[in-house]
Order: sequence, then C-alpha cells, then structure tokens
Amino acid sequence: MKLRHLPAFCLVTTAVVFASAATARADGPPWQWLWVYAPCNFQVNERVDSLIALMGRAKKAGYNGMLVTDYKFGNLKDRPAWYYTNLERVRKAAAALGMELIPAVMPVGYSGSVLQHNPNLAAGIPVRGCPMVVKSGKATVADPANRLSNGGFEEAGGKKMPGWDWMDACARRDTAITHAGEASLRMTKFREGNAHGNGRVVRKLALAPFRQYRVDVWIRTDRLSNARDVRINPLAGGRTLNYTDIGVKVTQDWTRHSILFNSLDNAEVRLYIGIWGGRDGTLWIDDVSVREVAGVNMLRRDGCPLVVTSADSRTVYEEGRDFERWHYPKMGRTPWPGSYEVVHPEPPLVLAADSRIKDGQTVKVSFYHTAVIHSGQVACCLTHPDLFKHLEEQVHLVKKYLGPKKYFMSHDEIRVAGWCDLCRAGGRTAGQALAENVRRCTAIIRKVDPAAEVFVWSDMFDPHHNARDKYYLAASTFEGSWDGLDPGVRICCWYFGKREKSMPFFAARSHKILMAGYYDGSDVKANVAGWREAASKVQGAAGLMYTTWRNEYKDLEAFARQALEARPCR
Repeated sequence: MKLRHLPAFCLVTTAVVFASAATARADGPPWQWLWVYAPCNFQVNERVDSLIALMGRAKKAGYNGMLVTDYKFGNLKDRPAWYYTNLERVRKAAAALGMELIPAVMPVGYSGSVLQHNPNLAAGIPVRGCPMVVKSGKATVADPANRLSNGGFEEAGGKKMPGWDWMDACARRDTAITHAGEASLRMTKFREGNAHGNGRVVRKLALAPFRQYRVDVWIRTDRLSNARDVRINPLAGGRTLNYTDIGVKVTQDWTRHSILFNSLDNAEVRLYIGIWGGRDGTLWIDDVSVREVAGVNMLRRDGCPLVVTSADSRTVYEEGRDFERWHYPKMGRTPWPGSYEVVHPEPPLVLAADSRIKDGQTVKVSFYHTAVIHSGQVACCLTHPDLFKHLEEQVHLVKKYLGPKKYFMSHDEIRVAGWCDLCRAGGRTAGQALAENVRRCTAIIRKVDPAAEVFVWSDMFDPHHNARDKYYLAASTFEGSWDGLDPGVRICCWYFGKREKSMPFFAARSHKILMAGYYDGSDVKANVAGWREAASKVQGAAGLMYTTWRNEYKDLEAFARQALEARPCR
C-alpha cells in the first residue's frame, strides 16, 4: 500500500468484495474477498463514528471486509476506558452489518507502534572505530571539523563554485540574499539548460567507512512549487545513504535542515544538495556543513554491542568501570515513545571516577544506531526475542477486543535490516532473517488463534519488487525471504506495475492472492481491469481491495461496481 513516504498505518487498504451469486453474472464467480482499508484512531469518538458510517457505506456497495489499523494497536494494554468502548462499538457494528473486521498486526517495517515499548529494539547500523578524545572527563568526536570547504559559497568561481565539483546550470551565487556571510547559492528557472529541471550542487567527500555523519544546510524558498523534492542526498557504492524527508516548505525564511547518514563501507561519498525536477519558484542554500558525530540514535541492546578501546585497540574499556552508561535518554521517545528524532544532541561518553582512561587520551568507539526513513519510519530488528514477546501480546489483545477470524501482518517496506549481530548470526542474509521473522510471526498468530487466516503484504517477499539486493539501507539481499511463507499465508499484491510477474510467482507457491488496487486518483476502471486481467492468468486470485493512502473514499462505489462485474477466473 505503499506510499514510500508515509507510515504503513496511513496507507489505504485494498477492499475485497464478496459478491453474492445473485450479484455476479453467470459467466463468472464472485470474488471471495472485497475489503476496504480503514485506518482509524480509536481513541477519538468522532473518528470511530466515521469508521462505522464508512462500514455501512461499504456494505451497501458490496464490500465484505474492513482492514482496520491504529498506531495504538502496538500497545493495547494501556488505553483509556473509552478506547475499549470504541473497539466494542466497531465490533458490534461490523457484526450487525455482516462485515468482517481484519486487524493489521505485526508492524515489521513501519515499527513505531511496537517500538514504543522499547525504542532500542530498532534495526541498527554499525559504526566502527570512531576516534573520540577525552577532555575534562568527557569523550567527544576527535575531529568535529566541517568536511566541506566553501560551504557558505563565500568564494566566487563563475560556473564552477570553488570547493564544489559541479552545479546545475540554474545555480548562481547570490550576494543579495544570504543566511550568513556575503553570499548564498540561488537556484531558479530550473528548466533552462536542464530538461529534467534539476537544481543541485555536488561535492565528492573523502570519509571514513562505517562512521556517522551529520549534514546541516540552511535553506530559503520563494513559491517553490515542488518543495518536497528538495533533498540532501549522499550517494556511494551504487546506493543512497540517506532517505530522510527534510520537509522544505513552498515558501520559507532561512531554516536549518539536517540529515544523519552512515558511510557504510565507503571511503568516498558524493554529496548532492538541491532539487530534483524543479518547476517554478526559487531555492537558496547556504552554510552547508558535514561533520562526524557519534551516539546519535544509538541503540543499546543485545546484538548491538558498544565497544570502547584504546587507540591501538589493545585495551578494552568497561562500561560501569571506566565510563558511565553511554546513551541518550530521549532516544526514540521524542515527541512520544516510538518516535525518533532525525538528529539530536550528541551524548558525551562520561568517564567514571576511577577510569583507566585519562584526560587527553584518544579512544575508539564502536556502536550501532538506527536511521529515520522518509517522514519518520523506523524499522524494528527482525530477530530480537523481545520483539516477538510484544507481538504475541498484541495478537492476544487484538483477539480479545475484536475477535477476528483473519489477521493481516504488516511486514512492509523494511528499509533497514540485517546489520546487527542477532540478524547476522550464522551468516544469515537480511532475506534469511526476514524469513525467520515472518515464520515466527505466522506461528504466533496460529498459536493464539489456531483457526485464523493469515495475510501479509507482498513487497518484501517478492523478487520482482523489494525482495532483492541493495534495498534501501539493508545490509544484504532480501532474496529468499519468501521461504518463510508457507502456502497457507495469503498474499496481498499491491504493485500494479509488477502484477504480471508478481502474481504468477506467488500463485506458483500455492498462495491465495488478494490484489490491492486503486491508489488515489487513478483511473478506477483501468486499474480494476488491469488487476482482473492479471488474475485471469493465475490460480488463486481470490479478491480485490480498495486502497487509498489519503483516507480518500470518493471512488469507493465506483471501484466496487467494477470489481463486482463477472471476473475471468482459473
């Protein structure tokens, strides 16, 4: 359902309709499922009223199921009384209508709702051997200097800005509007000299592998039509090292925008700053800095060890003996539990009273940190045993309050995975770790509710989609993830452009298939027809789902009419 920039709980689900024999034409059987994806904040009475009204509307149109989710499903044991009253209201309304409720569980990928229990269960990326220097009993990064020269564009140089490798034709040095100093870089008239409308400045940087870097850029805009396409992109090794949306506005005064990235196994990174596909308006950038940092979004858990050694690596220092516990208390808890800041103040490593580390000494520090993807997505570790305790508790409570017959696992767009010692144990790839994860998640549902049907999104198990190598910031390939799915797990295919390849792949593995269609603003008739055509070529295509990630239900009835026409089948 997958809008890459939004968390899974904001996505619109596929609606699968069950048409009665009277409704379907004689030349084709009805779909087994027709659902509507219906995210809801069950803690707000008005939202629940809207959900109940939507159920009535969907039932009248021919739908037979509602895929429901709420961020709070990640912690169902700690809610006010009216929350449970609202769950019961919806359960009773669905029963009265003859509508099935299918709850989304197992938030693996968009994991904030389960990480609220313990933010340290996030997926980690390693930092190795970062030098830190002790001063006045505290160790901080040894070399915090800006890695960029002329980050403020003070030096002029015509078409090529000193300190930068190149810039797009629309970029010009501006001495009239600046953040600080005498100049900034202005980009406007993006299509002149650049058919793609790109307006960027680029610099190659020599950095240390597997180290943590923070980029800060001051940005000003004036009527910039596609401000969301302004990015800070470090590229290396055939992949992008940062995927955080920086949130530039159409018109804004000077504002600092920051990202954090790990250099991974790269000693050289090419940094791009600017806009892709620019159209109208003006963009200024100024005072760019790239600095090494340490301890930002650092994880403290099994599988993500902290190691502090002497500069020659011969002495290993001990937490509690040589230094106090190193952590950032607000990590993963700002502004609420399960939410992570893109950057935050670096926590210093504080020496213990009788430490063997001396003032002025350089130490080397290795640790793990998580990464914020797009607009706040953080993924959980795939294999930590505490994760499965929380997931099992979730399923128990969902069963208690909603009593479903079907559960929908939310494994989806898992963009950081496979780095920590737990996930890599035994030489496992990210795909093998995910296979183990989904196998255990499926077993949990069947243990709690043996008669239940289990569904899951397709993308992370589809070799034609995201089950591949170099997917976002995964440590290794996701190939083979599908080995964790037994034939009894139903697959929800949602990538329209890959349907002709994805559906045969899952059909050959004997999975029943639900097709997620529509996605806001598309041609409803063409969309449904495309899925129906693909369904006619495979065994096991059993349903359609109306899918919107904007809570836009204006085409709900039109989708159902198209879906309920007699379908070709095999």
